Amino acid sequence: MRRKLYNQLLKWKDSSTRKPLLLLGARQVGKTWLMKEFGRNEYENVVYLNCDDEPLMHAIFAADYDINRLLLSFQAISGESINEGSTLIILDELQEAPRGVHSLKYFCEKAPGYHIMAAGSLLGVTIGGQESFPVGKVDMMQLYPMDFEEFIDANGESRLSQLLRGQDWKLIEPFNNKLTDFLRQYLYVGGMPEIVKSFIDNKNLTELRHQQTNIVEAYRRDISKHASKQESIRIGQVLSSLPSQLAKENKRFIYGVARPGGRAADFELAIQWLIDAGLVYKVPRVKKVSSPLNFYEDLPAFKLFFLDVGLLGCMSGIDAASLLLKPEGLNEFKGMLSEEYVCQQLVSSGFRPCYWSNDNSPAELDFIIETDGQPVPIEVKAATNVRSRSLSQFLKNNPDMQGMRFSLAGYIEQDRLTNYPLYTIPYLFDKKD
Repeated sequence: MRRKLYNQLLKWKDSSTRKPLLLLGARQVGKTWLMKEFGRNEYENVVYLNCDDEPLMHAIFAADYDINRLLLSFQAISGESINEGSTLIILDELQEAPRGVHSLKYFCEKAPGYHIMAAGSLLGVTIGGQESFPVGKVDMMQLYPMDFEEFIDANGESRLSQLLRGQDWKLIEPFNNKLTDFLRQYLYVGGMPEIVKSFIDNKNLTELRHQQTNIVEAYRRDISKHASKQESIRIGQVLSSLPSQLAKENKRFIYGVARPGGRAADFELAIQWLIDAGLVYKVPRVKKVSSPLNFYEDLPAFKLFFLDVGLLGCMSGIDAASLLLKPEGLNEFKGMLSEEYVCQQLVSSGFRPCYWSNDNSPAELDFIIETDGQPVPIEVKAATNVRSRSLSQFLKNNPDMQGMRFSLAGYIEQDRLTNYPLYTIPYLFDKKD
């Protein structure tokens, strides 16, 4: 499967300022596969060490950070030789090795010629609580679930991808029904690589839901294993509340939905744990739509989206027929999946989306991103109806801005508001390649 982050890894390999790389991302987004595939294609050999499965790795950094000793130990454990510049060293699940993350500082300072990648399903949580994180001594990248473009390519439709990249809307229009069908499939399947591969190989929707359930349960086990008992309960409550939070017309996170009587003080650490683990995306409210957006964040108000639309559908119990067969299926869920999908595509494209709402009226902008120093308001529609009172009125009040709408309708230009089909998002914001 093609992952767009591969191109970033090539730039890392060839960089004159290359440092050990930390590859962050939630469990099952494909970190291990991508590192091994990259090593197999781009290096003479790969030394792969799993710090969770290999007991010897648990104590290897305890004595000291002597680089020669560490390199000899890596070779002894793996049975592979290590050659400077031509071997890729992969330290997987590095958070399970005490002082392992800090060791990367010494590889950066004393052995910069060696190519090292490190990853872990909860590496983000470890970094969040790490007192001796090697600031400035590592490169960092984030791997997300497969976006819609990667899903299209995995289905053997690279020519459709080329068509969408060209943004010739007259040429794209005849393929609208086919692309909409792929979009519906993506909303059900999601972007977890193992699930995508299973769908393509077997087309067994029952087995697919079972695999999605297993991944969600693995997340819950991680929570129980790596958080205190009290904190794991609160993290679980936040996670379980996401379908209800996002099914509301106003998707702002309400603590009382997670637990009756819940307050911010009860859940702040739990939410941060989920963010650090890569399981949720936090979309803050801004009081003013102006650049830079983070200057105007309203900290107490935010939305939480799950990392993957397919897993959210699984947690919500949405059946396949509703999404794949019913014409009104997307609208049936109040836009929950459509907004989740748009958020997922924006985040994986490198954006940090916000939203805006008016305290004195129902007006709300679903998302706002910043591109080329300009805020861009975005509205999401789950159907072909492209009427948008909130966005239209907002643009009237802000004549210097251009708006975007994503819906099931085709490409439509309306003065300073342009409607794009939902399936075009990753092709419009190609920031990673």
